[in-house]
Amino acid sequence: MKRICCALLLCLPLTALAYPTEVEKSLNGMEIDVQTQDIGDTMGAVLLQNYGKQDVACSATFQNGPENPKVRKAVIPAGKTKNLTASFGRSIIKLRVKVTCNPA
Repeated sequence: MKRICCALLLCLPLTALAYPTEVEKSLNGMEIDVQTQDIGDTMGAVLLQNYGKQDVACSATFQNGPENPKVRKAVIPAGKTKNLTASFGRSIIKLRVKVTCNPA
């Protein structure tokens, strides 16, 4: 019983670091996979993977509460991966990301 309690207590700090992330995708028929990443309490990231046969221009808008949205843009070559990150001035409580992709 003590081992179970210790294991639960050790897992507690790992769950306290995560924050919820909402992703809105507008991929316009492009073969893009969007994965969110939790880097820290003031940074958010999105990993974009292009599975298509053509280059794709993507834009990600990161919004954390009342702070100004941060826009990151990238052109992702066919078969490649790009990581878009945004840093905020305060801790993230809930991160909203809007990803828009079009043919390059």
